[in-house]
Amino acid sequence: MKKSVVIFKRFERLWHWTQALLVLALIVTGLELHDIIHIVGFKQSSNLHHWAGFIWVVVVVLILTWILTTGEWKQFKPSTIGVDRTLRFYLYGIFVGEPHSHHMSAQSKFNPLQRLAYLGLLFVLVPLQILTGLVFFFFPELREAGVIEQIGGIATLHTLIAYIMISFLIVHLYLITLGEKLSSHLKAMVTGKDHSQGTND
Repeated sequence: MKKSVVIFKRFERLWHWTQALLVLALIVTGLELHDIIHIVGFKQSSNLHHWAGFIWVVVVVLILTWILTTGEWKQFKPSTIGVDRTLRFYLYGIFVGEPHSHHMSAQSKFNPLQRLAYLGLLFVLVPLQILTGLVFFFFPELREAGVIEQIGGIATLHTLIAYIMISFLIVHLYLITLGEKLSSHLKAMVTGKDHSQGTND
């Protein structure tokens, strides 16, 4: 018999959706700053990009503080146990209707591949993106202080990470459709509850 299990806490859902909106705003304005799309104009996109970036810094600090002080960091602890089964599911099982080998619970929200992906994203790519963004924003002051002379390498790294994050977002949106039902994982992040005895994507 299926039962409802609380997986994602209220604050967890709040920071997930807040960060999602901020990252989406940063992606859209960033693409406009690179003259790839045209929506509100360069100046307005620049202002919005800066505001979204600084708000994102605050949100990320709150997220990392929450993760490190509540024990949630254990959810991101990498493990090789189950990697082979997870890979088999993504490469074969998913296409023949096999059940996922990992069952989501409050104590184990992510499968081994997700742990590695989120570990790299939250603790490496996001801090690097924020750091390069801050260096880019304060470049005139940093150059005047003799800290840095050229911004080209920083700008390239910032853009590269942005495209990696766009790729992650595309994959993430696809994976949330792999629940028991098309909307199962999306509902779990909205309500905090899983209704399928803890299957994961």
